[in-house]
Amino acid sequence: MTGLPVTLIRLISGANVRWVGCAPALHQRVYFANHTSHLDSLVLWASLPPEARALTRPVAARDYWGKGKLRPYLAAKVINAVLIERQKVNAGNNPIDQLVSAVDQGHSLIIFPEGTRSVNGEVGVFKSGIYHLARRRSELEFIPVLIDNLNRVLPKGEFLPVPVLSSLSFGASLRLEPAEPKQTFLERARSAVMGLRDV
Repeated sequence: MTGLPVTLIRLISGANVRWVGCAPALHQRVYFANHTSHLDSLVLWASLPPEARALTRPVAARDYWGKGKLRPYLAAKVINAVLIERQKVNAGNNPIDQLVSAVDQGHSLIIFPEGTRSVNGEVGVFKSGIYHLARRRSELEFIPVLIDNLNRVLPKGEFLPVPVLSSLSFGASLRLEPAEPKQTFLERARSAVMGLRDV
């Protein structure tokens, strides 16, 4: 879906989009970003060109995006999110299997490797999901994205956005190297996001 929802998302966020390490593209990618606000998925998705946006699915927590009336509608009808379990994960609802399935269907993904929103705006430790996805689909191109100031547009615990400018910076792609240890990859991916503050 395009048009009005995308315009509203951009208007609310006031996001300035910078492609500093790569250019917009239609081939399959995994965009991974720091997590600062419930707006992150919507704003990152809306920042992509229309053709790329149509192929890209944000990954979101079912326990948040599956509740109420508006959030499930946005997740299903606007951004076509992949809803994953964060609690009571078992072999039947393994999030990595869901992501691999979406990739195998030709989708690009938006993920937040911290797994939860930062309370102070700093980039937290990356959980291992991004590594396991990269290991199972090593051909994937991973694009780091730094989200800045969205935590002030919609602070944690608030429901109404505040008119503050924000920015998204897209960096250079990276891939899992052959035999690269998990912790090395996680630290490299996190550093790629944090490094966009200096670009």
